[in-house]
Amino acid sequence: MPASPGWRHEMSGPLAGIRVLDIATFVAAPFCGTIMAEFGAEVIKIEQPGEGDSLRRFGTMTDVGDTLVWLSEARNKKSVTLDLRTPEGAEMFRQLVAKSDVVLENFRPGTMEKWGLGYESLAKINPRIVMLQVSAYGQTGPMKGKPGFARIAHAFSGLAYLAGEPGRPPVVPGSTSLADYMSGLFGTVGVLIALRHAELTGEGQTIDIGLYESIFRVLDELAPAYDKFGYQRERMGPDTVNVVPHSHYETRDGAWVALACSNERMWERLCKAMGRSELATDPRYTGARQRDLHRAEVNAIVADWARSLDIADLLAVCEANEAPASKLLSIADIFEDPQYAARENLQTIDDPRAGRLVLPGPLPRLSRTPPELRSAGPALGSANDEIWGDLIGKDADALADLKQRRII
Repeated sequence: MPASPGWRHEMSGPLAGIRVLDIATFVAAPFCGTIMAEFGAEVIKIEQPGEGDSLRRFGTMTDVGDTLVWLSEARNKKSVTLDLRTPEGAEMFRQLVAKSDVVLENFRPGTMEKWGLGYESLAKINPRIVMLQVSAYGQTGPMKGKPGFARIAHAFSGLAYLAGEPGRPPVVPGSTSLADYMSGLFGTVGVLIALRHAELTGEGQTIDIGLYESIFRVLDELAPAYDKFGYQRERMGPDTVNVVPHSHYETRDGAWVALACSNERMWERLCKAMGRSELATDPRYTGARQRDLHRAEVNAIVADWARSLDIADLLAVCEANEAPASKLLSIADIFEDPQYAARENLQTIDDPRAGRLVLPGPLPRLSRTPPELRSAGPALGSANDEIWGDLIGKDADALADLKQRRII
């Protein structure tokens, strides 16, 4: 994949030899860099001198001056500082682009062009360069210039409208950063496809993602159901459209259990677990359509049963009858869970600045080329000497001058 392997860093992993310039902020586009870094890419995080990425101050602050979010999500990256808005800073960035494969950015459309660093300009320097562009609404359309964050994307995509109880205010759909992470995932797919195309043809390209699009894309049948039948889904609380019982139920000891019953086989197993096998052949509840028509009745039957058992006993009887079920785990539960331990979903790292950190393990899990958590988010500008000195060729006096003038 790389254009000129002679000046590549020494790394291991399937993406070793790929250099990524991450000039984005917060999570969305940078999360693409995080994933690539876990598989061996050299990811250079380029930040504003003196202040750095806003993600350093978003979340729970630590005594090293960076948040836990930064320490987790800027993992495996190298930090340099550079003011892209200055002519000298822009020129130094162009020198890096000539020696790189990927640029990640999430400025408002037109910002890079204003600095003379738009894709067309960079492609003249390096025709193979791949640029991921994540913005609130994408690079085109009447709203392309508007600002936005993940919460705004959740609203615009239709997700937030669906989150909450019927007749009650919409709520946050779990994570306030879901659109950021989803956009980073789709961005990673796009970058890897574009790198493959560049390998075959020598031509780079842009990947254009609007934050809201990554959420809208995964809302299953929301669009075709409205188009074909005029059906507008409303808030359903923990329930699921078309399928019942497929919800959350409280147990006798105050825990909550998730039960999934997406086909007839699962319904029969759940009925057996409840000691109500006759319900599986009751014509009122035979078939997904019938159960949906009798949703309140079915949910009441399951809720009454769940309230008759403690969570441990309910899970045991479901397991014995192969009925899918899980307790709704808190983070405290997760830290004690043997499945999480067996899968190494929580990994411990000793950071030279922050000390011991437990972070989510990298994904996906590959059998021959697994991802690796090597380091937590770096200190601001900690790789300035390596990148601007060793790679770009600035001597000590030049680096000192650049720092004094806040170019780096």
